[in-house]
Amino acid sequence: MNQKNAPKKPSDPDMPSVSEIQSEIDRVRYRKRYWKSVRGILQTILVAVAVAVLISMLWMPVLEIYGPSMAPSLEEGDIVAAIKNSKFETGDVIAFYYNNKILVKRVMAGPGDWIDIHEDGTVFVNGEEIDEPYLTDKAYGDPDIEFPYQVPEGRWFVLGDHRSISKDSRNAEIGPIASEDIVGRLVFRLWPNPGPAGDS
Repeated sequence: MNQKNAPKKPSDPDMPSVSEIQSEIDRVRYRKRYWKSVRGILQTILVAVAVAVLISMLWMPVLEIYGPSMAPSLEEGDIVAAIKNSKFETGDVIAFYYNNKILVKRVMAGPGDWIDIHEDGTVFVNGEEIDEPYLTDKAYGDPDIEFPYQVPEGRWFVLGDHRSISKDSRNAEIGPIASEDIVGRLVFRLWPNPGPAGDS
């Protein structure tokens, strides 16, 4: 019999067509690219999170403000960033450990300085009045230490901005803050109103 005239075998209905095979190959390749891309994104996110945690722990801790003792400069719920440091100036806002908590106050005097607070709440350091534009009102508070007071070596005298209610170095229970207890100096408010931390 002439091969040209041989009857054609019926196609197998279960056999996929060339286009179906190519479509399946493309689908498999797409899935592989998709999951490879997802893994890459997840790895990038994990690395970014790890770097952020490392920065937060070693160099720039991020803190949330609790309580009203630093109002109006910092309000409860503010999110702030601190930078690790060992040298501070009058007016710097710092975070420090106290009784397993982190408190935030303003540096008034450093090691060896003499601090005095008059009954109207005016603060003097080494005989000079401190200009405090961030305060809405001054207050003497309820100190149980005697002024004038000399700050011991390796320690920092701190006050809250809401002087009438703040518990700070005026109280012997807290006293001047040891350098090793200081977390860092607040440098930036992240939320809700980004800007320099500790400014009114």
